[in-house]
Amino acid sequence: MEENNKIMQEQVNNPLHGVKLLDILEYLHAVYGWKELGDRIQIRCFQSNPSIKSSLKFLRKTPWAREQVEQLYLETYK
Repeated sequence: MEENNKIMQEQVNNPLHGVKLLDILEYLHAVYGWKELGDRIQIRCFQSNPSIKSSLKFLRKTPWAREQVEQLYLETYK
């Protein structure tokens, strides 16, 4: 029971809780566009033939890149 409370408390403090990766990508694309996203975060899925679908696939498999995208979202969305 204590572990469940700890997990719930962590989620309350998580600003990304309930925010889908798709929503994050769509927001960042609307704000920056692919060119500037590729300049800000150096990953090929933003620089070479970018699309939401290919970016989602890559980011779901690549934790370090997803962290950078989530960080940019948090900095931008404030």
